[in-house]
Amino acid sequence: MRRLLASFLFAVICAPAATYYVTIAGLGGEPDYEQHFEMWASDIEKILKASGGEGKIETLKGAGATRVAISALLGKIAGEATAQDVLVVMLIGHGTFNGFDYKINLPGPDLSADDLAKLLDKIRASRQLVVNMTSASGGSINALVHPNRVLITATKTGSEKNATVFTRYWLEALRDPAADTDKNDTISALEAFRYAQQKTANFYETQKRLATEHALLEDTGVGIGVRAPAAENGNGLRAAAFPLLRLGSAQAAAATPEKRKLFDKKEELEQEIDKLKYQKAAMPAEEYKKGLEALLLELAKTQEELDK
Repeated sequence: MRRLLASFLFAVICAPAATYYVTIAGLGGEPDYEQHFEMWASDIEKILKASGGEGKIETLKGAGATRVAISALLGKIAGEATAQDVLVVMLIGHGTFNGFDYKINLPGPDLSADDLAKLLDKIRASRQLVVNMTSASGGSINALVHPNRVLITATKTGSEKNATVFTRYWLEALRDPAADTDKNDTISALEAFRYAQQKTANFYETQKRLATEHALLEDTGVGIGVRAPAAENGNGLRAAAFPLLRLGSAQAAAATPEKRKLFDKKEELEQEIDKLKYQKAAMPAEEYKKGLEALLLELAKTQEELDK
């Protein structure tokens, strides 16, 4: 164990040649999901770019997030990346699981976890992080697990099929300096996971709703994800040594009082939208539609203010 830890620390000290960030936002199916998925993908891209560093940032969303486009992009990275490089892949959207196969919903043919694993396995980057934030994402663990890969899923199984809120709080972890619990100016994969996991749990408690998602982390290559990575279960070592994001101007901007007010307003609107969708079955269709349109409009205005 000591020798393994030393090798991880050595890898962190010896900065990699490049970090490849790939964010994929799949089909929403409904206007509110479409808006959210694309907005979250765009926000992640902005944070990564504002934080600086040597990252090579690619985002596929909306009509551009096809299986062909994903295969081409990951194939391109496979031709460029060296063993010293780092790969981060983040999946946003709806997923399905039929008891055997997981797929992320995309325009045109969907992409299965097996297909994604084959693409990732061709990339020589010896340190990889895959964050699958879709519904039913727990169903992708067996296919995506790899000895050199940190794997995070928003759900513990493929049967947790409701739309997830984990994505929202993963994004917040990238933006909030509080996620950097050891105060080394770097947010690790483990720190981001714990931050988003706790925020997700708090959301369901605040809403007084039964949690329909339970995030897992797997970084041992064995294939058994855990909700609480610790020395006792062997998970978390690689994730703790995986530098996801260096703190930069994005975090500094988010810390201003004006920005914090806007982020708080955005969170309130997000929760109002979630509450409205939860109550949809008990509401007249026209009332639901008007309420949703008003909230989405206000959310878009708030996002415009944040982007200024």
